[in-house]
Amino acid sequence: MSAISPAAAEELLHDLVAIASPSRQESEAAAFLVQWMRAAGYDEAFVDEAGNAVGIVGTGESDVILLGHIDTFGGFPPVQIKDRILYGRGSVDAKGPLSTFAVAAGRAKVPDDNRVIVVGAVEEEAATSKGARHIVANYRPAYCVIGEPSHWDRITLGYKGRLLVDWRWEGGLAHSAGEAPSPAERAVDYWLRIQRRAAEHNRGIDSIFARLDASLRDLRTYQDGINGVAEMTIGFRLPPDVDPGEVAADLEPADGATIATHGAENAYTADKNSALSRVFRRAIRASGGTPRFLYKTGTSDMNIAGPGWDCPIVAYGPGDSALDHTPNEHINLDEYLLAIDVLTAVLESL
Repeated sequence: MSAISPAAAEELLHDLVAIASPSRQESEAAAFLVQWMRAAGYDEAFVDEAGNAVGIVGTGESDVILLGHIDTFGGFPPVQIKDRILYGRGSVDAKGPLSTFAVAAGRAKVPDDNRVIVVGAVEEEAATSKGARHIVANYRPAYCVIGEPSHWDRITLGYKGRLLVDWRWEGGLAHSAGEAPSPAERAVDYWLRIQRRAAEHNRGIDSIFARLDASLRDLRTYQDGINGVAEMTIGFRLPPDVDPGEVAADLEPADGATIATHGAENAYTADKNSALSRVFRRAIRASGGTPRFLYKTGTSDMNIAGPGWDCPIVAYGPGDSALDHTPNEHINLDEYLLAIDVLTAVLESL
């Protein structure tokens, strides 16, 4: 393997962030990362059938999979570096963690019996998780690290589940001075019912991770001169004890409306005391940090890989997840380099 300097690591992150790669438009970024991994001396690097960027270091029989994602949320704010801060879409979510994976795998002295597989998965942000599903179906690792921002000294162990609901009402228009509710009023009434249901479920629950959360993601109304239409998308974030199928079965569209559900994922919580968790904690302490655990209210590819592989798993990566999807998304380059040191130590210790 070739030595990868801190400057080269920073250049990789900058150049990867500079390539726009919203979901389903990842091919240029995937090709770039594969080319970089080949130049860095990976034993193998290729774009697989799903469009994932895949790099392999080592020839052992025990796989450690570093599953990041190369797609980003939409929009493309200017990419720039100011005072050791890199601004740009994906710098945190999640090209920062993915670049951490690529550099650490390239630097690590991988034990002879191990093989490290770096994946830049496609469509993580699209609720389809096409890339992760392909990887889970084709590999069986001993350990897995999911690439998501958690700061360099924190380890994520759990993600809530998800259910998306598309609600639609269409019917004849009535005069606004009449008593019949408008399409918009019907939509608002249904949304308020959902809010009441969530509040009832959450009564007496203090933990954010244990709450049933509902959010109104989209609302639109229009008319064609005869009929009025109201459409909205509602997102549920589900705690570990709530199954998305049960939520979907309990939804009643009412009032002649229709609903369609999609994006269902169960919550997942990893073992806090797994061998992988212990190695991460030691590596973080060795770099001067105090390790802490996180449980997140969103979803990630851990929701798929966790139950699919049933192996020791955590999510790790530099960056502040509060900046995900924001116009001001940015990452501290010094934190990024620290995360690379931690992950390199982890890969050499497994």
